[in-house]
Amino acid sequence: MTADQSARPWLDPDRSTTERVELLLAQMTLAEKVGQTHQVANIHPDDDAAQLAGGQIGSSLFASGATGGNERDEGVLAANIDAAQRHAVEASRLGIPVLFGRDVIHGHRTVCPIPLGLAASFDVGLVEEVAAVAAAEAVVDGVAWTFAPMVDLSEEPRWGRVAESLGETPVLSGRLAAAIVKGFQSDDPSDPDHIAACAKHFAGYGLSAGGRDYDTVSVGENTLRNLHLRPFKAAVDAGVATIMAAFNDVDGTPMHAHRHLLRDVLKGEWGFDGVVVADWNGIGQLVHQGVAADLRAAALLAIEAGVDLDMCSGSYAAHLAELVESGEVDEALVDDAVRRLLTLKFRLGLFDRPYVGEPIRSNAPTDASRATALRAAHAAHVLVSNNGILPLAPGAGTVHLTGPYAEAAEELFGTWTLDGRGEDVVAPATAFRARLGGEQLLVSDGRFSDRSVQQVRNADVTVAVVGEHPWRSGEANSVTDIGLPAGQLEHLRQLSRIGKPLVVVVYTGRPLELGDVLDLADAVLVVWHPGVEAGNALADIVFGDVAPHGRLPMTFPRTTGHIPTSTHQRPTGRLIELHEEGRQGRYLDDQVFPRLPFGYGLTYTSFEYGELRTVGGTELSGAGEVVVEIDVTNTGDRAGREVVQLSFRDPVAQVTRPLVELVDWAFLDLAPGEKGTASFTVRADQFAYFGTDNTSRVDAGEIVLVAGPDALHGSRLSLRVNP
Repeated sequence: MTADQSARPWLDPDRSTTERVELLLAQMTLAEKVGQTHQVANIHPDDDAAQLAGGQIGSSLFASGATGGNERDEGVLAANIDAAQRHAVEASRLGIPVLFGRDVIHGHRTVCPIPLGLAASFDVGLVEEVAAVAAAEAVVDGVAWTFAPMVDLSEEPRWGRVAESLGETPVLSGRLAAAIVKGFQSDDPSDPDHIAACAKHFAGYGLSAGGRDYDTVSVGENTLRNLHLRPFKAAVDAGVATIMAAFNDVDGTPMHAHRHLLRDVLKGEWGFDGVVVADWNGIGQLVHQGVAADLRAAALLAIEAGVDLDMCSGSYAAHLAELVESGEVDEALVDDAVRRLLTLKFRLGLFDRPYVGEPIRSNAPTDASRATALRAAHAAHVLVSNNGILPLAPGAGTVHLTGPYAEAAEELFGTWTLDGRGEDVVAPATAFRARLGGEQLLVSDGRFSDRSVQQVRNADVTVAVVGEHPWRSGEANSVTDIGLPAGQLEHLRQLSRIGKPLVVVVYTGRPLELGDVLDLADAVLVVWHPGVEAGNALADIVFGDVAPHGRLPMTFPRTTGHIPTSTHQRPTGRLIELHEEGRQGRYLDDQVFPRLPFGYGLTYTSFEYGELRTVGGTELSGAGEVVVEIDVTNTGDRAGREVVQLSFRDPVAQVTRPLVELVDWAFLDLAPGEKGTASFTVRADQFAYFGTDNTSRVDAGEIVLVAGPDALHGSRLSLRVNP
């Protein structure tokens, strides 16, 4: 043991984490404990030197502001981190390092598709790889903690933050959330190439009224448990290090003051032993929400509710010690928060390796990271209509590439991209020029619609790249109309009038109303915001080097007036079945069900489904299993991937259950004429739900399984469950 370890035994790496934490906690004053609960933004080693040396700052995040996903900043300077860390480690009494965080959402320097685009892949392994690449790049800049994944479920595309989500279903979101946690953290969070993850926003944020960011949420605990809490539970089971409280209230109680959900359910019932972090000024906003008269009262509510770390409000730093000394707050609550924070720092290895030092490598995109980004971008392409125009044949003639994204760079990153650089992006025009050369390609950015229309006449096929600017999605970017941005649909109508083939590519951060686009175009690709390899991925798909295989992770409503519509829909007193395509429905002026349902997506071949069958009977008893299978045949002339989706319906339960709920999926890669079999192992606990007393249960009775290409279509089979 070194002399320093003898004087500070918590520095001895041979001791267990629990022992090291308790040894350190026993030496801390109340003021030093409070310091660990205080997070500041954009720490400066000179300006904050005294506070760092005094142990008054426990954490810092680097962000351009409260809605940092909408603005770029100067990035993270590792030298500043090390300078600040020296004050905390070498000049303070106890030498506790500072935890530094940054929003690394869907890539760091190598920007991959937005999370909703990653979810379109349905590919757990690929999503984990994307997170691992991002973590390895972020640590070079000194980032130890990221505020991802966002696992809020939503059926509300007016809400801009659906771009950060992993889709609308608990199973898809939960599995991908677990994959992201593993990719960021690995099995050992102290691995120097990995960072701590944060599942957010706990809970119900995706239900914000009217799709208005930060708004109120009216939802019962049963719906939360059966839908919105499930992806968080998956993240907790995967070992997520931190969870962020949501801005919203839940039925009148703001989440930063929600003792039942934070302390009783998350920490108690689920046994979460990590850190609950406030969202930006979330504790201070309790005053705006009308449940606290001032910051002192807000601090009291938040610490009692179970918020361990105060992000940027200063409430804990200003009032927590006084609340303990006055007897209004039990110091044991502060100890619990500090114990969790210290445990995280030990698990991350910060006490053993507090400094970044000189970078051992560049974090600029490499061939390997670009290969990951390209595969992710391929998987984010969802072909939603095609009359046979795609893929473009080698002799397709002259191609006209037009639209606001033709020469785009940073605009293809999507929301919450803090460290990507525009010069790293391959624009669509760049990739098309590399493939076609100057003679076969005409490019117009659509600023002059009359010129674009003229170019249509000069080309054999037009590829129009349209959609949302990233600033139209993400935090604080809600809209009242989910149609294309102003002018784009009119432009597409002009292009289509010429009568030449028209391919429309939609870059977006949310589901859009695409009915008119589907009617106008010969083919439509929904691509989300795909990242640095945007142009190469599009060229590969359009020219057929890669067949599209993405699937919609959210329902696309027919119109804005149809919102909300999703797989969350439950039966009502008047019968209507989801698979009947809304032939008779609740609107006088339109069909009910979506034209583009959850899970929908085409490729460059066709598939024929057989009948769903069981292997070994239709009785599912106790802890037993039943295998169900369905044959799928590639009936086209190209190889292709089919994403076979298994859903279920519980016809009779103690509470109303969704009309269709995803339970599993499988990939089948089939050559022309090849038949494959998708096989699923089904257990009774996959049909568990929370009943009227909010406890989990599995009922005896019928379960209807449906296997098919999306949420609306498939072959059905009934199982008898005897738990």
